[in-house]
Amino acid sequence: MKLNHLFILLAALLQISVAAHAGPTARRASIIFIQCHGLGYGDLSCYGQTNFQTPNLDRLAAEGIRFTGYYAGNAGSSPVPSALLFGKNSAAASAPNEINLAQRLQQAGYHTGLIGEWGLGGEPWTRGFDEFAGFLNFDEGKNYYADYLWRYAPNSILDTTNNRMAAFVGKEMLYPNTGGKKEQYLPDLFMTATANFIRVNQPDQFNNFRPFFLLVNLPAPRTTATGADDFPVPTDAPFTDEHWPQAAKNRAALITRLDSGVGQVLEQLNKLNLTNNVAIFFTSASPPEKFADTNLNFLRPNGNLRGKLELSLPMIVHWPKTIPAGQVSDFAWAAWDFAPTALEIAQFRPATNFTGVSILPKLLSRTQTNRLESKP
Repeated sequence: MKLNHLFILLAALLQISVAAHAGPTARRASIIFIQCHGLGYGDLSCYGQTNFQTPNLDRLAAEGIRFTGYYAGNAGSSPVPSALLFGKNSAAASAPNEINLAQRLQQAGYHTGLIGEWGLGGEPWTRGFDEFAGFLNFDEGKNYYADYLWRYAPNSILDTTNNRMAAFVGKEMLYPNTGGKKEQYLPDLFMTATANFIRVNQPDQFNNFRPFFLLVNLPAPRTTATGADDFPVPTDAPFTDEHWPQAAKNRAALITRLDSGVGQVLEQLNKLNLTNNVAIFFTSASPPEKFADTNLNFLRPNGNLRGKLELSLPMIVHWPKTIPAGQVSDFAWAAWDFAPTALEIAQFRPATNFTGVSILPKLLSRTQTNRLESKP
């Protein structure tokens, strides 16, 4: 055997050996981004809420990093701001057919999903999402007991014409809510769907350890009508006996249920042994509405901002074994920084038209050289 052929063979064997021993830690992380509509800076006990507790979100913060300088971008931020998916601030509009983050992650080999509200026009399954369950516009999402969801589910129904599996596309009825019944609570359903998405799409040997990206846009805890102090919830437990206005009991109960949903997601990740290879971002897409009844102000959803902009929102990032636990940071960043951050987590090429920057160095406790640590 010629010497150069021997070197080629040895190099190939070395590559095989490295790949065989790379193990799960060498695999790219999956990404979950959960954002609520109208959750305030002070709504979580890890941010200072004292009227009720959010233990699962507190755990998320204790095991990761809690930011006090994350911003919505503008007062009219929608639950699915284009800034989040296009990596641009409000001053840099995106073209209608511009490639978004979900499409870029698809190109990187990620399986993508969206649960909750869409609201950017068109259909999410034509804009980079392999799966979808939720509402196409924000008005639909105001009904906490809707009797249908829009669904795109690939390979979910049998096409008897050619005996192949086809996608289900269209409205899926929620029969427990038909005829005015209120038996299926949408915030609970969305969090259960989040846990199920993780279970079905977990990276494993059957999909070549394909990572996933899941965007969860919860249409809660906003009111059903602005200024109505109407926070629908199946029960006001565990606050039934509190001497609070009924709307305050309902809102606290609603946030408690959201916290339980996060606990459900963490339990599923732990059950599948995925905890250390999934980066979770939890935040809000918009500040809470002001209460019509000032007697509810004791809940202080905006918290004590201590001079910060009122657009400041909670942001927790959880990625055990990668992000050092127990951090609190006043580093300033915003929704448009998520797309470049997610692409860097995915080890995919950056986009040249982003106005946002990756904050992955900050998450990893490294020097953030692409932005001064000041308000955006």
